[in-house]
Amino acid sequence: MTRGALITAGGSGTRMGAGVPKQYLDLMGLPVLARTIQAFQTHALIDVIVVTVPPGDEEYCRSRIVVPFGLTKVRDIVPGGATRQESVLNGLQAIQDTSVVAIHDGVRPLVGEDVITRSLKAAEASGAAVACVPVKETVKRRIGPRLDTVPRWDLWLAHTPQTFRTNLILEAHRRALQDGFSATDDASLVERLGLPVEVVEDSEENIKITTPADMEIAAVVLARRCREG
Repeated sequence: MTRGALITAGGSGTRMGAGVPKQYLDLMGLPVLARTIQAFQTHALIDVIVVTVPPGDEEYCRSRIVVPFGLTKVRDIVPGGATRQESVLNGLQAIQDTSVVAIHDGVRPLVGEDVITRSLKAAEASGAAVACVPVKETVKRRIGPRLDTVPRWDLWLAHTPQTFRTNLILEAHRRALQDGFSATDDASLVERLGLPVEVVEDSEENIKITTPADMEIAAVVLARRCREG
């Protein structure tokens, strides 16, 4: 069985306000994207990695991210599309020879080894799995001028990796393209086929870096991990 990772890093990161895409920003001595790829590079179960980047950034990613940091499992760097969904499909076409693929945001550098392992195992067993954290705060739904409280006991926040049997997620993406269906994550495309998606409980440390405050939080987490060894 061949297991792959598809790292999506095609965004421009405009909310960061840094002038460069957030995946290339320095995070305690390494670019964010390099740290993210490194989590899969060092994972014993991952055989091959494909990275999507903004069109035109392929050589930059290879020469400034992949080669300098010894990310030897990266087989292909492919241009992303106009949307994340298009970018993922581009990447899937480059990694379709795998049995299972973990799709992961390039700006989630704090993903844990254990959640990658459990996500892979769950997808191998059931076909699809998503790293999630339970909703802990009270959730409100606005209905006109008033608010209603939404029961939270069965609510989860979806993270990545979102991990699938490769042929399944490819079919889900191709069906969505054919039907003109857009979604905010890959699991939604499997759900619309009527197939189950397993929950893999994640750590709240696996944050998605979107704003400068997220960079500060990530630095604190990394510093603590370094102290703990």
